[in-house]
Amino acid sequence: MSDNSISPEQAQRHWARTRSLMFVTLAVWFIFSFVVHFFAPDLNDITFIGFPLGFYMAAQGSLIVFVILIFWFAAKQNRIDEECGVAED
Repeated sequence: MSDNSISPEQAQRHWARTRSLMFVTLAVWFIFSFVVHFFAPDLNDITFIGFPLGFYMAAQGSLIVFVILIFWFAAKQNRIDEECGVAED
């Protein structure tokens, strides 16, 4: 059986990197949840695939970004865990 403990320095570095990733993820989420929809009337002057951009972002665009964000976050967090020595088997 292996010892899975990590040093306090490793734990501090892991938390700092995880916290940074969390803030970036929350910023992207906030932009696509609130900011884009706040400016939807202005975005409707632009068309995307034949639809007004504001309508498209409300109906599909933000949802696509959220799904991509989930997979991106999971991949980045796994990489951070592996580099800091706290990855699960």
